Amino acid sequence: MITESIAIKEIVAYWSHQEDESGLAIDWSEAHVRCWRCAYKAKLQRCHIIPASRGGPASVENLVLLCGRCHREAPNVSDSRLMWIWLRASCLPFYDMYWTVRGAEEFENMFGRLPFSTSEFSKDMKDVAVELLRTEIGRATIHWGEGRLNPSTIASIFALVEEKLTGLEIKRPASSAISDRFFRYLEWLPPR
Repeated sequence: MITESIAIKEIVAYWSHQEDESGLAIDWSEAHVRCWRCAYKAKLQRCHIIPASRGGPASVENLVLLCGRCHREAPNVSDSRLMWIWLRASCLPFYDMYWTVRGAEEFENMFGRLPFSTSEFSKDMKDVAVELLRTEIGRATIHWGEGRLNPSTIASIFALVEEKLTGLEIKRPASSAISDRFFRYLEWLPPR
């Protein structure tokens, strides 16, 4: 069976009786129009829980609904539990915030800290920061085919707004946060 022949509503109806929506990014009432991972309204793709290349069937119990971006990041393994763990790990309390959070994570990778976390940034700058964010977002461009700003663009917008608010020049940190995490992960690996 080709996955496109399985109706989106059929997939939602099946999973709404199998999985509790608590801890998921979407409510079942909107699961036919919102990505089950990032919760953005998008053209949904039928994503295999166990990929066809790993023997997964083209059937309703082996499909979830994801936007194209999340579909590309979905786990391609033979254990269906990992899809649901991955989906629940992305849950946020509000719709349409997932990619902004990813932008903050990218900022942390780029600068070794969260945006707007320096002592130069004060809470009384918040309203101005929001207006500057809106302005910079309006100036940004979207990569062809993406449909929305990517995490590195969001991180860069955070940096530009910080620079305008605090007057501090954007600088690359001495070491990369992601590189530091990589070497911390290596510490638990057994020696060769």
